[in-house]
This record gives sequence, C-alpha cells and structure tokens, in this order.
Amino acid sequence: MSEEPSTLAEGEIHDILRNDRRRAVIDFLSERDGHATIRELSEHIAALESGEDPPPRNIRQSVYVSLHQTHLPKLEGLSVVDYDTDSKDVELRDQAAYVEAYMGQTEDESTTARLVVVVGLIGVLVGIASAVGLLSGVEPVIWTVPLFVVVVALGGYQLWQRR
Repeated sequence: MSEEPSTLAEGEIHDILRNDRRRAVIDFLSERDGHATIRELSEHIAALESGEDPPPRNIRQSVYVSLHQTHLPKLEGLSVVDYDTDSKDVELRDQAAYVEAYMGQTEDESTTARLVVVVGLIGVLVGIASAVGLLSGVEPVIWTVPLFVVVVALGGYQLWQRR
C-alpha cells in the first residue's frame, strides 16, 4: 500500500464532491460506522436516485457498475476508502474526514448561522437607535449583554453540533 498523504488538496476534495454518487458513498459509509459492501452501497444509492425501495434492477445494476469501475477506484486512489474487489467490502479511511468537513454544513448549522446574523443585525439597529437618542433612557448594558449572550449561545450550540 502506498503512503497516505497527510491531507487532500482542495481540488481533489471538490472533484470528489462534484459527483452525487461519491458523496452518497461517503454519507452512507459514515452512517454505517465506515463499512459496507458494494451491494449495500448500490442498493442504497439506486433507491435514492430512483425514489423506489427496492429500486429497479436496471438502476441498481447501473449504480453497481459505476461504483465498481469508476467511483470506488477514484476514492481509493485518493485514500478516502479501501475497496476490496475480491470481497466487495468498502471501508472509510482517515482521509474521508477531510471530504466530510467540506460536505457538511447541515441545515441545523445553516439555521444557526442565520440566527447569528439576525441577532447581529438587531444589535446594529439597537446601537444606531441608541446613538441617535431613541433609546437614551436605556443603559447600553441592558441590550448589549443579552445580545452577546445569544450570539455566544448560538456559537456554542453550533460547535457542539459538530462534535
């Protein structure tokens, strides 16, 4: 086995992510503790693509062939998976973590990021209102501390979700 590079180049990661089937392989393996057979992968991906469970045989076969001939060898060449063509086993390698880092802004993270922006905008508007005298009777600490607490809580939640 050749020595594994310490990281994947950004271009290689984007090349992997450019293809739905390669992304689906990494997702599926991640959900299954990093191990599956090519048959399990092709069943899963064919079901995703066809919207049918079980998927039609011709779609399943097409996915199987493309995984075997193209996608798994490419992922193995980049040290993202190990693919044993004899046993038909596929296993995630450590390099997959670099790809998963790019795959992954989840809907939850996106929502949290939007909330941080909204809270920040509220802070700016309240700051402007205070500067022009609209909130002259309110001490700045009354509105700044809660806004900062919310921003810190949202940031902490987002970091906790990534573990």
